[in-house]
Amino acid sequence: MLLALGVVFLMLATTGWTAVHRPDTAVPARAAALAAWATARIDGRPVPAADSPVRTVARFFAGLDAAQRTRLADGYPLVVGTLDGVPAETRYRANHNALTQAAKLEEARGKDVALTPADRANAIRRAHRFESLAEDGRQILLFDPSGDGLVAEVYGDLDAARRVSVIVPGVDTDALTFERSQRRLIAPAGMAQSLYEAERAAAPAARTAVIAWAGYVAPTGVGVDAATGRLAVQGAVRLESLTAALPGNASVALFCHSYGSVVCGVAARRLPDRVTDVVVAGSPGMRVGNAAELHTAARVWATRAEGDWIADVPHLEVGGLGHGADPVSPGFGARLLSSEGAHSHTGYFEPGTASLANFAKIGTGGFGSVACANGNADCRGGISGTDGN
Repeated sequence: MLLALGVVFLMLATTGWTAVHRPDTAVPARAAALAAWATARIDGRPVPAADSPVRTVARFFAGLDAAQRTRLADGYPLVVGTLDGVPAETRYRANHNALTQAAKLEEARGKDVALTPADRANAIRRAHRFESLAEDGRQILLFDPSGDGLVAEVYGDLDAARRVSVIVPGVDTDALTFERSQRRLIAPAGMAQSLYEAERAAAPAARTAVIAWAGYVAPTGVGVDAATGRLAVQGAVRLESLTAALPGNASVALFCHSYGSVVCGVAARRLPDRVTDVVVAGSPGMRVGNAAELHTAARVWATRAEGDWIADVPHLEVGGLGHGADPVSPGFGARLLSSEGAHSHTGYFEPGTASLANFAKIGTGGFGSVACANGNADCRGGISGTDGN
C-alpha cells in the first residue's frame, strides 16, 4: 500500500502536477470592503451579512429596485460581485467595477520598487489578466482577487437558460490561469467557450448557458493538497452555493475535470435536485468506492481519454490520502462515455472529439445520441426522452 501511495506522488510529480511556489498576493481592499459592507445600509435598510444563506441574499435583492441594486454594485463591488443570490446582471456590473479597480491597484504594485522583481512581475501579469476580464461584453459572475484569485464567467443568457452547464476545473486553477492565449482549451474559460459553441451547434434552439467556474481554491501542483480532499471539501461548499443560487428553474449539469471531479464527488450528496447530471473526465477519484456512495439522484457519467496519465495513478484512499475508486472502472457504476479523438489529460474539450460532443448532448438534453464507451448503448439506459430544449 505504501508503495502504491509512493507511485501516486511520483506520477503527479512527473506528469504535470508539479509544485510551484506562489507568493501570497492577497488584496487588502477585499477585507476593507467586507468591513464596510458589515455596516452598510440602502435607503435605511441594513444589507444582509456577507455570509448569509443564498435565500436571504436573494430575498433582500429581490426587494430592491434597479437603482438600488446599481448603487450597491457600484459602492461595494468586491462584496456584491461574490454574493450567491444576487441577480446575475448586478453581479456582472459589480465585478466589472471590481476588476477595473483591481487592475489599477496591480498596475501600481507593478511599479513599486519596494517589492521584489518577482512580485512586481506577478502584479503586472495580474493587472493584464484583470483588464482582460473587465473587457466590455464579458459576464463575470465572480471575482475575488484575494490570494491567487477566484473567477467565474458566464457564456450565454443565464437568466433565460433552461439548462446550465458548469465547468469545474482542477489543479493550478486561479485568476491568472483562468484563460490562456495559447493552449486555451486547457483553461476554464476556453473549456467553457468550447462547450458553449458545441451546445449551440448541437441544439441551436436550446436555451443554454455555460459557466466557467474557478470559484474555489484549487491545489497548486503536487503535495498533500492535490492528493487529499481538504480543498475539495471547501470547494464543495462553494459549488453547492453556486448551484442553489442560479436563477430560475434551469436544470444543471456539472462537467468536472481532474481534481474538479473530487470537488463534485464531495459535493454530490448535498447538491440541489436541479443538478441532474455529474460528468467526470480524467478523474483521480470522487472520494467514494462507487457511484451509489455519492448519494445523489443525478446521473453520474465518466470518461477517460487515450493517453491520459491519470489512468496510471493508483485509485485508492488510505488515511485520507488518495481519492478512492476509479470512476471509469466497471464496478464503479457510472455511465461510461466515449472520448474518442481526445488525447492526454487536457484534451477533453477539443472540437471534433467524442468527449466534447457528448458533453454538449448532455448539456442540451440530447441523451438519445450520446456515444457510450466501447460502442455499446449501456450508458443511455433508463433515461426517459431523448431531447430537450
